[in-house]
Amino acid sequence: MSLDSLAHRWYASEGGRSPLLLLHGTGGDEDELVPFAQAAASGAPMLAVRGAVSEGGKLRHFARHPDGRFDSSEVVRRADELAAFVAAARDRYGFGPPLALGFSNGANIAAALMLLHPALLTGAILLRAVPPLTGSAPAALVGRRAVVVSGETDSIAPPALGADLTLCLTKQGAEAAHHVLPCGHDLTAADVTLARDWLGSFAEGVSAGPVSSHLNRP
Repeated sequence: MSLDSLAHRWYASEGGRSPLLLLHGTGGDEDELVPFAQAAASGAPMLAVRGAVSEGGKLRHFARHPDGRFDSSEVVRRADELAAFVAAARDRYGFGPPLALGFSNGANIAAALMLLHPALLTGAILLRAVPPLTGSAPAALVGRRAVVVSGETDSIAPPALGADLTLCLTKQGAEAAHHVLPCGHDLTAADVTLARDWLGSFAEGVSAGPVSSHLNRP
């Protein structure tokens, strides 16, 4: 896949921090999670990607059936395309394996990336996520880490489905944790704090330098 196939913004850093792959929720764009990421991982390089699917005028990373059910073949196709895009971006911008930060639909495609392309990501922060695929995925996630963060009153991505996703990742060998916050499907300051603390527990101890951005649109 060509790097120009997906609109994205690259935030470079002169430091040695692990890069973040930002994947927005339904109706968002490549800028949606930038403030969140900057608050949770100040100075980290970031690749913020815009979903290529429109649902009622709202951008997503993969399409759904009209009744809202996931189409497994569509999830696989879009995850494969995104994996190829990330590989091209690594070649262009010169960064190592990223850690995904996804919200809602973006968290679901990030989880699909982990299950279908286990070598692509070092891990993921999955905010308001549900299992993106049914059945067992041929993943080998030993050494990968993930945190699934659910909202207690979230009817779109209820905590029970967040727990199911965490169990799925754990069965595939990942070090996965599940947290439930006192909120709904919206993101809160508690999400930022949790993400910052979780990232800090795996900190590399390298300070990042100044950050700059590069916008690329297809």
